[in-house]
Amino acid sequence: MTPNQKPNSTSKSNSSSSYSKRSWPELPAPGEWQDTLNSVHLWSQIIGKIRLENMPWINHSWHVPLYVSARGLTTSLIPHPKGGFEIEFNFRDHRLDISKIGAGGASFDLGPMSVADFYNNTWECLRELDIETDIYPKPVEIPDPITAFPEDTDPAPYDAEAVQRFWLALTHIQRVFTLFRAGFDGKVSPIHFFWGAFDLAVTRFSGRPAPKHPGGVPNCPDYVMEDGYSHELSSAGFWPGTGLGEAAFYSYAYPEPDGFQEASIEPEEGRYVEALGEYVLPYHAVQKASNPDEVLLRFLQTTYEAAADNADW
Repeated sequence: MTPNQKPNSTSKSNSSSSYSKRSWPELPAPGEWQDTLNSVHLWSQIIGKIRLENMPWINHSWHVPLYVSARGLTTSLIPHPKGGFEIEFNFRDHRLDISKIGAGGASFDLGPMSVADFYNNTWECLRELDIETDIYPKPVEIPDPITAFPEDTDPAPYDAEAVQRFWLALTHIQRVFTLFRAGFDGKVSPIHFFWGAFDLAVTRFSGRPAPKHPGGVPNCPDYVMEDGYSHELSSAGFWPGTGLGEAAFYSYAYPEPDGFQEASIEPEEGRYVEALGEYVLPYHAVQKASNPDEVLLRFLQTTYEAAADNADW
């Protein structure tokens, strides 16, 4: 057991609750909802950038993510001189809801629309609530060429069922990540949804400074990566289809210690992908298991141990 790890943090007594017996949703293959996935990714960047512009800087860019909610993904409460507000992707009823303290709210339906239409609808709601804000109008962490949000007028589909399954999957993953997070006494991130790479993530830190990150992430300032990776870490997360090309969990260490790639991890479906520098576990290996929570917890714990033990945390 490594330092900062609580005893029995992934014990079967904790993970075999009634929640783990519930059916995790089957996700469509990326090709079946890729256009919808791309659109929602860009929509999330618009909303995330609104939060970014109105929040003070918090280490590791913890002021920018979205969070899993009982209806979808939310910004949580955003401070603003004219009254705090919250923006939520309601993937249960398929709306974008904006609520402002003392001023009610505004919303519009989510459906087939261009990124430009989503952008314009969002700003119409903000104006209705007397919320003034600006954002950098181009996507980040996506390779060129990139069109600014207000100029991206290509029609795009919206597969409501696929989006709802994705959100329901996030609620299960959020639960397991929360249990995993609770088993660590050291510095650990919130469980948050980064709209840049479109992934849900949780990160543990050793407490020691790390080598300067080389940067180079497409359309993302190097100082953001340098701040995010300022200290040694072990990070795990979930992609719905970005990153690997299929829905999958991942785990990596920065800096990667010697022996990390050769570690013995569980379950057997997990593997190290050299091109990514990460361990990955397909979502379907968890979803189809008799105890999905336990399978995911073993992946999270054994890949963390591969990082912490080999780096002598």
